[in-house]
Amino acid sequence: MGKIYCLMGKSSSGKDTVYKRLLKELPDRFKTIVPYTTRPIRSGETNGVEYNFRSVPEFESLEKARKVIEYRVYNTIHGDWYYFTADDGQIDLEKNDYLLIMTPEGCLSLKKYFGNDKVIPIYIEVEDGLRLSRAVERERKQASPRYAELCRRYLADEKDFSEENLQSLDIAKRYPNEDLERCVREICADLTV
Repeated sequence: MGKIYCLMGKSSSGKDTVYKRLLKELPDRFKTIVPYTTRPIRSGETNGVEYNFRSVPEFESLEKARKVIEYRVYNTIHGDWYYFTADDGQIDLEKNDYLLIMTPEGCLSLKKYFGNDKVIPIYIEVEDGLRLSRAVERERKQASPRYAELCRRYLADEKDFSEENLQSLDIAKRYPNEDLERCVREICADLTV
């Protein structure tokens, strides 16, 4: 039976980079699940790769059809942005292991939907000052930087990734990501045991 490995970390902790490196280092290990979002696409993103970008009415239609496994809504200064996982045929635990980027709340919802033993959290962490400087640098590169949204996300992470929320997921180990190579090596070593 396959498992779903949920890669988690606060914003600008390097989740996307670690995710891509794990897929490269363990090419035959994982299938991917492309999540959905209603937020605007960022520079350098491709629909169907990082996310399936959908409108709010499209999200509501999928939810009405009971195709939404889990979702989170963020009340941003640009309106409500939904992030969700859909039951769209991507997941077959009879045949495959999966790797996806997820929040603690989303990981907990996946555990409820698929079973606690089928969903494994992988938590990466970075010192807050380094995380903030990474976030500012990334936002600075956008065509229309959204610094207020960056600040909202940064503060929201304190609640979303509280010790209480992390403990509810039974996280076995935390992976520091100040050194990308070491972080990826440690995760790979633990996944190949």
